[in-house]
Amino acid sequence: MGSDYIQANTSGRLHDAREPSIAPLNRGFLYGDAVYEVWRSYHGVIFAWEEHWERLEQSARALTLALPLSEERLRAEIDRTVREFFARGGARGDVYVRLQITRGGGPIGLDPALADGADYVLLVQANREFPPEKLAAGLKLSLARELHRNDRRTLDPAWKTGNYLNNLLCLREAKARGADEVVITNLAGEITEAAVSNVYFVRQGVVLTPGLESGLLGGITRRLLIEKVAPAAGIPLREVALKPADLDSMQECFLTSSTKDVTPVAAIDAHRFEVRPDSVTMRLKAAFADYALAYARAHPELRVLPGE
Repeated sequence: MGSDYIQANTSGRLHDAREPSIAPLNRGFLYGDAVYEVWRSYHGVIFAWEEHWERLEQSARALTLALPLSEERLRAEIDRTVREFFARGGARGDVYVRLQITRGGGPIGLDPALADGADYVLLVQANREFPPEKLAAGLKLSLARELHRNDRRTLDPAWKTGNYLNNLLCLREAKARGADEVVITNLAGEITEAAVSNVYFVRQGVVLTPGLESGLLGGITRRLLIEKVAPAAGIPLREVALKPADLDSMQECFLTSSTKDVTPVAAIDAHRFEVRPDSVTMRLKAAFADYALAYARAHPELRVLPGE
């Protein structure tokens, strides 16, 4: 089936993801009443397993949603789904794993008490990296002008929920201007994040990134970069409040995400940034690759790619 095939697992039933699997009354479909998490593998091993599981539990608690899977059961279902992905001809190599948990179905109505019990859908596909030429050139970003990031006091962006309209509409605006990604500000005009990535800048050799108090998702790659990768590489990294007016003083910019780790940025609208092999950004990308390799070697129990 090749690189486009997506394997699904709906509450234990394995099937082609193009086949329908949830009822029209599912609350994830009707109301976005759901949480989700995404893992990827490096060197055939599911990466940062515990960190992602911990964030999944935090998101579920925030929505008072009971998880229908234990950590052990989820590991087993991921293994089943990945094996089926390869058995059906899915592209060999590292995989993307997406888990969505909804509050379930039930009568139409917003009251969570109407839900008949949580369910889940797992999706597995080939993990798609940026092509080398895109990394060499850097991404083009654009600031969202029409919308701002959800305020933390309303729907906290730190919760990884099934409601992504804020990100989607901001990204749509940036894409309409020819950008690859968007930079979203909060109601105070502070930079928060991109639609599916955290954002960073480099000024005089120091990496600067918005703090969680600005209202953004605490990315797992972000956490590892702050706590482990940057310190090990000897690169200073600080969390600070940033506004678009600060962009003129920055020499570099990059994004991080679980599926694509560190990605250089060439421009945010008219602001240009350095993209070169010896940049701070690329030093961090190399350091992250070293960390991912060490993690894979240390966690053979998380191997999902057979024959490695």
